[in-house]
Amino acid sequence: MNRTEKEELVAEMRDVFAKSSTVVVAHYSGLTVAELEALRGKMRETGAGFKVTKNRLTKLALADSKFAGLADMLTGPTAIAYSEDAVAAAKASVEFSKKNEKLVILGGAMDETALDVNGVKALAAMPSLDELRGKIVGVLQAPAQKLAAVTQAPAGQLARVFGAYAKSEA
Repeated sequence: MNRTEKEELVAEMRDVFAKSSTVVVAHYSGLTVAELEALRGKMRETGAGFKVTKNRLTKLALADSKFAGLADMLTGPTAIAYSEDAVAAAKASVEFSKKNEKLVILGGAMDETALDVNGVKALAAMPSLDELRGKIVGVLQAPAQKLAAVTQAPAGQLARVFGAYAKSEA
């Protein structure tokens, strides 16, 4: 990799860190190419990204970002997962690490808040933005459904009374 390619990679990583709200750092030692591709696919499904980079170049990209505190974790065979959604990268990383113990989560950060391994796992346990939106829509629809049922109930009761009265006179 020549100097120009390294500069382009650092610029690309700075852009990734600027757009991301969460970054997870992990060791990937022992993962096969097929396993890494499966992990990348899982990340893409959730709207996250996964990148194996050179530690020194990643440290340069982290230097002026809100994730600068992650530089200490970049030792050995490390990779980063990142996402704009606060929980997507953490959720996909934790799910994959449960199935494959070769992916070892070291920690991460959500905006300027540093997270240890337990912090990343706690973040992964939270519902995603889409799940929260679904719950809010469900909560908003419930009163409307109840209101419709309540307004229709008196008419239904009145019809049953008339039907019972008609049967009793016949």
